Amino acid sequence: MFTLALIGLLGGLITGISPCILPVLPVIFLSGGVQGARPTDEKGKVLARAQSLRPYLVIAGLVVSFSLFTLLGSLLLALLNLPQDFLRWAGIVVLVLIGVGLIVPKFQHILEKPFSKIPQKNVGTDRSGFGLGIALGAVYVPCAGPVLAAITVAGSTGQIGADTVVLTLSFAIGAAIPLLVFALAGRRVGERVKTFRKHQSAIRLTGGIVMIALAIGLVFNVPQLLQRLVPDYTSAIQNQINESDEVQEALNLGGIVTDENRDLDKCSNGGAELESCGTAPELTGITEWFNTTDNAAVSLDQLRGKVVLVDFWAYSCINCQRSLPHVTAWYDAYRDAGLEVIGVHAPEYAFEKEVNNVQAGAKNFGIDYPVAIDNNLSTWTNYRNRYWPASYLIDADGTVRHIKLGEGGYETTEKHIRDLLTKADPDVTLPAATDVADDTPDNGATTPETYLGSTKKVNFAGEEKYTKGQREYRFPDKLPKDAFALSGEWDVGTQSVTPIGADASVRLNYTASEVRMVLAGEGSVTLDVNGKTKVIEVTGTPTSYLLVETSDIETGTLDVKVGAGVEAFSFTFG
Repeated sequence: MFTLALIGLLGGLITGISPCILPVLPVIFLSGGVQGARPTDEKGKVLARAQSLRPYLVIAGLVVSFSLFTLLGSLLLALLNLPQDFLRWAGIVVLVLIGVGLIVPKFQHILEKPFSKIPQKNVGTDRSGFGLGIALGAVYVPCAGPVLAAITVAGSTGQIGADTVVLTLSFAIGAAIPLLVFALAGRRVGERVKTFRKHQSAIRLTGGIVMIALAIGLVFNVPQLLQRLVPDYTSAIQNQINESDEVQEALNLGGIVTDENRDLDKCSNGGAELESCGTAPELTGITEWFNTTDNAAVSLDQLRGKVVLVDFWAYSCINCQRSLPHVTAWYDAYRDAGLEVIGVHAPEYAFEKEVNNVQAGAKNFGIDYPVAIDNNLSTWTNYRNRYWPASYLIDADGTVRHIKLGEGGYETTEKHIRDLLTKADPDVTLPAATDVADDTPDNGATTPETYLGSTKKVNFAGEEKYTKGQREYRFPDKLPKDAFALSGEWDVGTQSVTPIGADASVRLNYTASEVRMVLAGEGSVTLDVNGKTKVIEVTGTPTSYLLVETSDIETGTLDVKVGAGVEAFSFTFG
């Protein structure tokens, strides 16, 4: 339980400093912070005993509403027979009402009249702020990620236990901490800057305008457009955490393993070569279809003989919005050559369950291929999926040949599409490859740091299960880009690996100008890099040893034979 809370808190903190948070910052700063300024003297010093809980109440309202609406919103709305986007629209309406109340004080009094008999009668317009936080929590759409995926799946399927509640609350608190810091900064500005202290009416007016502007922007999806323009500067750390085995295991993101989906494990994420990962699981639990003849359902069995790309997406997911131009371009270019695309819409939020909203989103992104509404996340679960977006490429015989989780890798996926189309019909004439700019945030031009211990293992691409203990390993026939594998007998520890016997080697595919390896103990390692051999003597406590150094970033393959008495911890790159 503690691990889940820590994962949720960390995931929320990263989300709280990501571009997803930008649209709500002006409201938090002005209406949550500056308007919560405490009384001060002429020099801006806060008067003794002066209090203002507004920043805390705004953030508390956001945490409470986000947690409740994410976990219970869909179930509650279904019981009340209300549209799934009711809460979002209600939140937008409340933002407008509060904004108008800030601009027109008489309207504020009208809003407060029904609560006149309650001791605390200022409901979200001036002093309380809790109502504002509730409204923000209803409309706040954070970036997708495995933590949010786990919460969403639990909420959508009704499988809500103590662990899910802990994960949700810790995620909401983590995301709220940076917002609270921002709100308190706004309060401090309001107290210290003389202009803010003397023009409270102007601050109220500005706060109201900003709040109404946010509401209007939400109606027209302006925040999503903004997020598309701003690079995700948190993507590198998100990927490091998301790819962690410990995080995936703790969140149970792999789903339930069945005979239908167990072979999906044979596919690596974004493999450079076509792989064979079993018969594609069927599309199950689809509640509705569109972009098909008479909106009829489509099964994978019907599509035998065609190459099929199953693409999981959600229309408000910024990560999906960056990938969709590539998917639609592939469909337009290759559908006449035998490609079929099925967009499985797996909602993150309750309002994304409204088919009209999905259809509007599909039209906005130019989606003409069949779309399956997976509101209960049945197909998502059947594929053991854990990312928005995610694509599964299926050959003409119905076998999954390539999996790509998350953004990027478009050139590789298109190459595989073309190869499978040619295999299905050797006489097919393919158009030129598509030319769509890759807007995936740049996580760095080099291979990410690669850990060898079992608890921090990253990018292992061998065929064996990589767990603590002694085992015989062998190199795979094909090693993907930025991946490593072992050969020989090894003792895998939680932090490092130790060779057993004389033939223990590590193979690494890398992209870098400098490759280093953290080693310890007494012995030697022998390198074979691009046909050249080099011996390095290792002695002492763990330290970094330079293996490869070139003037420019290059792609290569490195074989390291690790001698007895040497511990290997990780590869680092520059």
